Amino acid sequence: MRFFYFLGQKKFYLQILIAIVAFVALLMGALFFLNIYTHHGEALILPNYYGLTMDEIEEKPNEHNFRYILTDSIYDNTKKPGTVILQNPLADSKVKRNRKVYLTIVATTPEKVKMPNLKDLSKRQALNILKTKGLKVNLLHYIPHFAQDNVLTQLFNGDTIQPDSLIQKGSKIDLVLGNGYNYRKFKVPFLIGKTQAEAHKILHMASLNIGEETYLDQNNYGGVYRVYLQFPEFDSDSMLSFGDFVSLEYRSDFAFDFDDYIESILPDTTSIDSILMSVDSLLIELPGDTLDLNQYR
Repeated sequence: MRFFYFLGQKKFYLQILIAIVAFVALLMGALFFLNIYTHHGEALILPNYYGLTMDEIEEKPNEHNFRYILTDSIYDNTKKPGTVILQNPLADSKVKRNRKVYLTIVATTPEKVKMPNLKDLSKRQALNILKTKGLKVNLLHYIPHFAQDNVLTQLFNGDTIQPDSLIQKGSKIDLVLGNGYNYRKFKVPFLIGKTQAEAHKILHMASLNIGEETYLDQNNYGGVYRVYLQFPEFDSDSMLSFGDFVSLEYRSDFAFDFDDYIESILPDTTSIDSILMSVDSLLIELPGDTLDLNQYR
Protein backbone atom coordinates (compact mmCIF):
# COMPACT_ATOMS: atom_id res chain seq x y z
CA MET A 1 0.00 0.00 0.00
CA ARG A 2 2.88 2.35 0.81
CA PHE A 3 4.23 1.84 -2.72
CA PHE A 4 0.98 2.85 -4.41
CA TYR A 5 0.66 5.73 -1.98
CA PHE A 6 4.15 6.97 -3.03
CA LEU A 7 3.18 6.81 -6.73
CA GLY A 8 0.44 9.29 -6.02
CA GLN A 9 2.75 11.91 -4.53
CA LYS A 10 3.99 14.95 -6.49
CA LYS A 11 7.50 14.37 -5.13
CA PHE A 12 7.77 11.14 -7.14
CA TYR A 13 6.95 12.81 -10.43
CA LEU A 14 9.23 15.72 -9.62
CA GLN A 15 12.15 13.33 -9.12
CA ILE A 16 11.32 11.59 -12.44
CA LEU A 17 11.33 14.97 -14.20
CA ILE A 18 14.66 15.96 -12.63
CA ALA A 19 16.20 12.64 -13.73
CA ILE A 20 14.96 13.10 -17.31
CA VAL A 21 16.24 16.69 -17.49
CA ALA A 22 19.61 15.61 -16.07
CA PHE A 23 19.90 12.76 -18.62
CA VAL A 24 19.05 15.03 -21.56
CA ALA A 25 21.51 17.67 -20.34
CA LEU A 26 24.29 15.08 -20.00
CA LEU A 27 23.53 13.65 -23.46
CA MET A 28 23.55 17.06 -25.11
CA GLY A 29 26.74 17.99 -23.28
CA ALA A 30 28.43 14.76 -24.44
CA LEU A 31 27.36 15.33 -28.05
CA PHE A 32 28.55 18.95 -27.92
CA PHE A 33 31.90 17.90 -26.51
CA LEU A 34 32.19 15.14 -29.12
CA ASN A 35 31.51 17.60 -31.95
CA ILE A 36 34.22 19.90 -30.63
CA TYR A 37 36.67 17.04 -30.16
CA THR A 38 36.08 15.55 -33.63
CA HIS A 39 35.57 18.92 -35.36
CA HIS A 40 32.29 17.67 -36.80
CA GLY A 41 31.31 19.47 -40.00
CA GLU A 42 34.69 21.15 -40.31
CA ALA A 43 36.38 20.70 -43.71
CA LEU A 44 39.97 21.78 -44.24
CA ILE A 45 41.83 21.61 -47.55
CA LEU A 46 45.06 19.61 -47.27
CA PRO A 47 48.06 21.37 -48.85
CA ASN A 48 50.24 19.82 -51.55
CA TYR A 49 53.52 18.63 -50.02
CA TYR A 50 54.91 17.10 -53.23
CA GLY A 51 58.52 18.13 -53.81
CA LEU A 52 59.03 19.50 -50.27
CA THR A 53 61.47 18.16 -47.70
CA MET A 54 60.34 17.27 -44.17
CA ASP A 55 62.18 20.33 -42.83
CA GLU A 56 60.33 22.59 -45.28
CA ILE A 57 57.00 21.05 -44.30
CA GLU A 58 57.65 21.47 -40.57
CA GLU A 59 58.69 25.11 -41.10
CA LYS A 60 55.29 25.92 -42.60
CA PRO A 61 52.54 27.30 -40.32
CA ASN A 62 50.48 24.41 -38.97
CA GLU A 63 47.48 26.07 -37.35
CA HIS A 64 45.36 23.01 -38.08
CA ASN A 65 47.72 20.70 -36.19
CA PHE A 66 48.24 18.23 -39.02
CA ARG A 67 50.46 15.34 -37.91
CA TYR A 68 53.07 14.21 -40.44
CA ILE A 69 54.09 10.56 -40.43
CA LEU A 70 56.92 9.31 -42.67
CA THR A 71 55.91 5.83 -43.84
CA ASP A 72 58.35 4.90 -46.61
CA SER A 73 61.17 6.01 -48.88
CA ILE A 74 61.57 5.21 -52.57
CA TYR A 75 64.70 5.76 -54.62
CA ASP A 76 64.15 7.77 -57.80
CA ASN A 77 67.18 9.33 -59.49
CA THR A 78 64.92 11.78 -61.35
CA LYS A 79 63.70 13.40 -58.11
CA LYS A 80 65.54 15.41 -55.44
CA PRO A 81 66.51 13.17 -52.49
CA GLY A 82 64.57 13.77 -49.29
CA THR A 83 61.53 15.31 -51.00
CA VAL A 84 57.96 14.06 -50.77
CA ILE A 85 56.94 11.87 -53.69
CA LEU A 86 53.59 10.55 -52.34
CA GLN A 87 51.12 11.76 -49.72
CA ASN A 88 48.01 10.22 -48.21
CA PRO A 89 45.43 11.83 -48.19
CA LEU A 90 46.10 13.43 -51.55
CA ALA A 91 46.63 17.17 -51.96
CA ASP A 92 43.41 19.27 -51.89
CA SER A 93 41.55 16.53 -50.00
CA LYS A 94 38.99 17.68 -47.43
CA VAL A 95 40.21 16.66 -43.98
CA LYS A 96 39.69 17.53 -40.33
CA ARG A 97 41.94 19.24 -37.84
CA ASN A 98 44.66 17.04 -36.30
CA ARG A 99 44.59 14.74 -39.36
CA LYS A 100 47.47 12.32 -39.76
CA VAL A 101 49.23 12.82 -43.11
CA TYR A 102 51.29 9.88 -44.35
CA LEU A 103 54.29 10.83 -46.49
CA THR A 104 56.66 8.90 -48.75
CA ILE A 105 59.94 10.57 -49.61
CA VAL A 106 62.69 10.04 -52.15
CA ALA A 107 65.48 7.95 -50.62
CA THR A 108 68.95 9.50 -50.60
CA THR A 109 70.62 6.24 -51.58
CA PRO A 110 69.21 3.48 -53.80
CA GLU A 111 68.12 0.20 -52.31
CA LYS A 112 70.51 -2.71 -52.75
CA VAL A 113 69.36 -6.09 -54.06
CA LYS A 114 71.15 -9.37 -54.65
CA MET A 115 71.93 -10.21 -58.24
CA PRO A 116 70.03 -13.39 -59.15
CA ASN A 117 71.64 -16.32 -60.94
CA LEU A 118 70.23 -16.24 -64.47
CA LYS A 119 72.71 -18.54 -66.14
CA ASP A 120 71.14 -21.45 -68.06
CA LEU A 121 67.64 -19.97 -67.64
CA SER A 122 65.45 -19.14 -70.61
CA LYS A 123 65.19 -15.53 -71.66
CA ARG A 124 61.56 -15.47 -70.55
CA GLN A 125 62.47 -16.71 -67.05
CA ALA A 126 65.37 -14.27 -66.81
CA LEU A 127 63.18 -11.29 -67.72
CA ASN A 128 60.61 -12.28 -65.11
CA ILE A 129 63.22 -12.66 -62.37
CA LEU A 130 64.92 -9.35 -63.20
CA LYS A 131 61.56 -7.57 -63.00
CA THR A 132 60.76 -9.23 -59.67
CA LYS A 133 64.12 -8.09 -58.27
CA GLY A 134 63.61 -4.51 -59.46
CA LEU A 135 66.37 -4.77 -62.07
CA LYS A 136 66.16 -3.83 -65.75
CA VAL A 137 67.40 -5.28 -69.01
CA ASN A 138 70.00 -3.21 -70.82
CA LEU A 139 71.09 -5.15 -73.92
CA LEU A 140 70.54 -8.61 -75.30
CA HIS A 141 73.75 -9.95 -76.84
CA TYR A 142 73.37 -12.95 -79.14
CA ILE A 143 76.29 -15.26 -79.93
CA PRO A 144 76.51 -18.54 -81.86
CA HIS A 145 75.42 -21.26 -79.43
CA PHE A 146 73.05 -24.22 -79.61
CA ALA A 147 70.99 -23.03 -76.57
CA GLN A 148 68.74 -20.55 -78.32
CA ASP A 149 67.42 -17.77 -76.06
CA ASN A 150 69.08 -19.29 -72.99
CA VAL A 151 71.24 -17.08 -70.77
CA LEU A 152 74.94 -17.89 -71.13
CA THR A 153 76.39 -14.95 -69.19
CA GLN A 154 75.05 -12.03 -67.16
CA LEU A 155 76.88 -8.69 -67.36
CA PHE A 156 76.86 -5.43 -65.43
CA ASN A 157 78.76 -2.42 -66.78
CA GLY A 158 80.43 -4.72 -69.29
CA ASP A 159 81.77 -7.22 -66.76
CA THR A 160 80.41 -10.55 -65.56
CA ILE A 161 78.42 -10.16 -62.35
CA GLN A 162 78.31 -13.06 -59.94
CA PRO A 163 75.08 -14.26 -58.31
CA ASP A 164 74.32 -12.72 -54.87
CA SER A 165 76.46 -9.65 -55.64
CA LEU A 166 74.86 -6.55 -54.10
CA ILE A 167 73.69 -4.16 -56.79
CA GLN A 168 71.57 -1.03 -56.81
CA LYS A 169 67.89 -1.57 -57.46
CA GLY A 170 67.01 -0.35 -60.95
CA SER A 171 70.42 -1.26 -62.39
CA LYS A 172 70.53 -2.43 -66.00
CA ILE A 173 71.80 -5.91 -66.76
CA ASP A 174 73.10 -7.24 -70.09
CA LEU A 175 72.24 -10.80 -71.04
CA VAL A 176 74.39 -12.92 -73.35
CA LEU A 177 72.15 -15.46 -75.10
CA GLY A 178 72.57 -18.22 -77.65
CA ASN A 179 71.09 -17.80 -81.11
CA GLY A 180 70.72 -21.53 -81.69
CA TYR A 181 72.80 -21.14 -84.85
CA ASN A 182 69.62 -19.61 -86.24
CA TYR A 183 70.42 -16.81 -88.66
CA ARG A 184 66.93 -16.28 -89.98
CA LYS A 185 65.53 -12.78 -90.51
CA PHE A 186 62.15 -11.58 -89.21
CA LYS A 187 59.95 -8.50 -89.38
CA VAL A 188 59.73 -5.90 -86.62
CA PRO A 189 56.70 -6.26 -84.28
CA PHE A 190 53.84 -3.75 -84.37
CA LEU A 191 54.44 -1.27 -81.53
CA ILE A 192 52.27 1.75 -82.35
CA GLY A 193 50.09 2.75 -79.38
CA LYS A 194 52.05 0.70 -76.83
CA THR A 195 53.38 2.24 -73.63
CA GLN A 196 57.13 2.24 -73.08
CA ALA A 197 56.93 -0.77 -70.75
CA GLU A 198 54.80 -2.69 -73.23
CA ALA A 199 57.08 -1.84 -76.16
CA HIS A 200 60.19 -2.88 -74.24
CA LYS A 201 58.61 -6.19 -73.27
CA ILE A 202 57.52 -6.93 -76.83
CA LEU A 203 60.94 -6.13 -78.25
CA HIS A 204 62.81 -8.18 -75.66
CA MET A 205 60.53 -11.16 -76.17
CA ALA A 206 61.12 -10.81 -79.91
CA SER A 207 64.91 -11.00 -79.23
CA LEU A 208 65.41 -7.33 -80.16
CA ASN A 209 66.98 -4.36 -78.39
CA ILE A 210 65.67 -0.88 -77.68
CA GLY A 211 67.40 1.78 -79.75
CA GLU A 212 67.10 5.56 -79.45
CA GLU A 213 63.98 6.78 -77.64
CA THR A 214 62.52 10.24 -78.27
CA TYR A 215 59.59 12.08 -76.65
CA LEU A 216 57.90 14.41 -79.15
CA ASP A 217 55.54 16.13 -76.68
CA GLN A 218 57.79 18.09 -74.36
CA ASN A 219 55.21 20.43 -72.80
CA ASN A 220 54.10 18.17 -69.97
CA TYR A 221 50.75 17.28 -71.50
CA GLY A 222 50.19 14.55 -68.94
CA GLY A 223 48.50 11.29 -69.80
CA VAL A 224 50.45 8.21 -70.86
CA TYR A 225 53.23 8.33 -73.44
CA ARG A 226 52.76 5.76 -76.19
CA VAL A 227 54.71 4.76 -79.27
CA TYR A 228 53.91 7.11 -82.14
CA LEU A 229 56.62 6.03 -84.57
CA GLN A 230 58.99 3.08 -84.74
CA PHE A 231 62.10 2.56 -86.82
CA PRO A 232 62.18 0.29 -88.72
CA GLU A 233 58.46 0.76 -89.40
CA PHE A 234 56.20 -2.23 -88.84
CA ASP A 235 55.19 -2.34 -92.52
CA SER A 236 58.65 -1.80 -93.97
CA ASP A 237 60.58 -4.39 -95.93
CA SER A 238 63.37 -4.33 -93.35
CA MET A 239 64.20 -7.75 -91.93
CA LEU A 240 65.85 -7.97 -88.51
CA SER A 241 68.18 -10.43 -86.82
CA PHE A 242 68.64 -11.43 -83.18
CA GLY A 243 69.83 -8.45 -81.14
CA ASP A 244 69.01 -5.75 -83.71
CA PHE A 245 67.83 -2.34 -82.49
CA VAL A 246 64.43 -0.67 -82.88
CA SER A 247 64.14 3.08 -82.20
CA LEU A 248 60.94 4.54 -80.76
CA GLU A 249 59.25 7.93 -80.69
CA TYR A 250 56.53 8.65 -78.14
CA ARG A 251 53.59 11.02 -77.86
CA SER A 252 51.14 11.67 -75.03
CA ASP A 253 47.77 9.99 -75.43
CA PHE A 254 46.30 13.09 -73.80
CA ALA A 255 47.52 15.27 -76.66
CA PHE A 256 47.07 12.78 -79.47
CA ASP A 257 44.25 10.44 -80.58
CA PHE A 258 45.92 7.04 -80.97
CA ASP A 259 42.67 5.21 -81.79
CA ASP A 260 42.10 7.22 -84.97
CA TYR A 261 45.80 7.11 -85.80
CA ILE A 262 46.01 3.32 -85.55
CA GLU A 263 42.81 2.90 -87.52
CA SER A 264 44.21 5.12 -90.28
CA ILE A 265 47.44 3.17 -90.63
CA LEU A 266 45.76 -0.23 -90.28
CA PRO A 267 42.52 0.05 -92.23
CA ASP A 268 42.15 -3.67 -92.87
CA THR A 269 40.54 -5.57 -89.95
CA THR A 270 42.18 -8.82 -91.04
CA SER A 271 45.64 -7.28 -90.93
CA ILE A 272 44.91 -5.79 -87.49
CA ASP A 273 43.90 -9.19 -86.10
CA SER A 274 46.96 -10.94 -87.52
CA ILE A 275 49.31 -8.29 -86.12
CA LEU A 276 47.68 -8.40 -82.68
CA MET A 277 47.88 -12.19 -82.62
CA SER A 278 51.61 -12.06 -83.32
CA VAL A 279 52.10 -9.48 -80.56
CA ASP A 280 49.96 -11.49 -78.14
CA SER A 281 52.06 -14.60 -78.74
CA LEU A 282 55.12 -12.76 -77.42
CA LEU A 283 53.41 -11.93 -74.12
CA ILE A 284 51.02 -14.79 -73.44
CA GLU A 285 53.28 -16.47 -70.84
CA LEU A 286 54.52 -13.29 -69.20
CA PRO A 287 52.53 -12.38 -66.04
CA GLY A 288 51.70 -8.77 -65.22
CA ASP A 289 51.46 -5.69 -67.42
CA THR A 290 49.24 -7.52 -69.91
CA LEU A 291 48.00 -5.53 -72.85
CA ASP A 292 44.41 -4.68 -73.65
CA LEU A 293 44.47 -5.94 -77.22
CA ASN A 294 40.84 -5.06 -77.78
CA GLN A 295 41.61 -1.36 -77.64
CA TYR A 296 42.95 -1.50 -81.20
CA ARG A 297 40.20 -3.55 -82.76
